[in-house]
Amino acid sequence: MAQVAARLDASFARAVGLILACRGRVIVSGIGKSGHIARKVAATMASTGTPAYFVHAAEAVHGDLGMIARDDVLIALSNSGENDELLTVVPLVKRQGGKLIAITGNVGSSLAQEADAHLDARVDEEACPLNLAPTASTTAALALGDALAVALLDARGFSADDFARSHPGGALGRKLLTHVRDVMQPAERVASVGTDATIPAVLAAMSRGGMGMVAVLDAAHRLAGIFTDGDLRRALERLGDLRPVAVGTLMTRNPRTIGPERLAVEAVEMMERHQINQLLVTTADGRLAGALNMHDLFRAKVI
Repeated sequence: MAQVAARLDASFARAVGLILACRGRVIVSGIGKSGHIARKVAATMASTGTPAYFVHAAEAVHGDLGMIARDDVLIALSNSGENDELLTVVPLVKRQGGKLIAITGNVGSSLAQEADAHLDARVDEEACPLNLAPTASTTAALALGDALAVALLDARGFSADDFARSHPGGALGRKLLTHVRDVMQPAERVASVGTDATIPAVLAAMSRGGMGMVAVLDAAHRLAGIFTDGDLRRALERLGDLRPVAVGTLMTRNPRTIGPERLAVEAVEMMERHQINQLLVTTADGRLAGALNMHDLFRAKVI
């Protein structure tokens, strides 16, 4: 890997430029173990903002060549650079005006010589003790393909949100696409009281809310504090009879809050860092927008 990185030169930049200028799609092709690597490189590019797909070299010469159009770029992978199927495809692609990027382990190979940009993936020897099975060479080719994909991602300004849209299913999409507003309990379902509410009224509201806390609002209906069942227990231990006490004197002022537009994973990080189970959601002007707890995040499969 270190040797491959050290050999990166203007050809790599030229390959990136060819793909950025491409008005069609990127076709990645190979056969055998190189074909498996080509398939992965195509998948990585497609998920990071570069439209790409895999075409098997043997199938290309038996009809699938029709999938390759004039404005496309072909990335051909072959360790020897002398693969018959790929060498059959190359002149046909070039005849249509397509561009060729070759990733080979042989700079003097026919495929390398025909390429508009050649990436050198040669290795001193395979990891195989017989020096036969493609191991180190396929790793080098994969690294170059991934490097192309990441360079293109950076050049296009591809963002985490763009990445999430390519991965809507599964944990990755949920983490990158789920916002606090998607999982929170809305304000109308969050127990809230005024600062002058007595503890019996607070307990009744807390029981109805079912979140183990109440939001305490000031006269302008902005968030003034939070009162949790933990606050209740601590106050009982300290004061005893709480019936005549107003919640405004016992609440936690300036509680930790989050905005509804923030990512749900940010709420998880905040709750874990401060060891809290509930988090109030507020608007920019301090009004209560909702609340969430760990159970909401578990249900949404954010954690």
